[in-house]
Amino acid sequence: MHETTKEIVGLGVAAYLLGSIPFGLVVARVFGSRDVRKEGSGNIGATNVARVAGPLPGLLTLALDAGKGMLAVWLAARWSGQGALAMTVAGVMALVGHCFPVWLGFRGGKGVATALGVFGVLAPLALLAAAIVFGVIFGLWRYVSLASVSAAAAMPLLVYLLWAPGHAPPLVVTVGVVFAALLVIVKHKGNLQRLVAGTEPKFGTGSAKDEDG
Repeated sequence: MHETTKEIVGLGVAAYLLGSIPFGLVVARVFGSRDVRKEGSGNIGATNVARVAGPLPGLLTLALDAGKGMLAVWLAARWSGQGALAMTVAGVMALVGHCFPVWLGFRGGKGVATALGVFGVLAPLALLAAAIVFGVIFGLWRYVSLASVSAAAAMPLLVYLLWAPGHAPPLVVTVGVVFAALLVIVKHKGNLQRLVAGTEPKFGTGSAKDEDG
């Protein structure tokens, strides 16, 4: 299927709106908690929801945030017949929607869970390898933020190496993966500054304000 520019733009808008659904905010309220944007780190992601509302809401937020990224790419794949352009646009825009949701004044999460869902469909082998990177870094240093940024930084190379035996990914996928990785890294700017300064707390030891990967 050859998508027109108008169709791709429409797909991107739909994926952005799907990604913009603030599941963390909704889940926390369903479980009786106050606005997570005013509690803990102020982030709407699963880590802060778990801190404010409890482990179950946190896990549910993680699943839903990953699910919306996965659904965006899966629907694009069905619509386009596995078209790389459509799937990449849908994945990137769902991630942008999560990080900059229109419903919350463009102040959203850091994108890790949604990126997990996106690449779970777009590049599952690379995602598995990135999960190993995350686990190793976290196991050695106990910084969620460092592990998240390391996994994101590794994704472009992992996608290139693990796309398909003997084949490099399409250019549009490469560009999309690089953009997604940079977005996740940029959203961790505060964490990176604290890591450099030596003030970033390790998992389970820091203040609610700072301990957010």
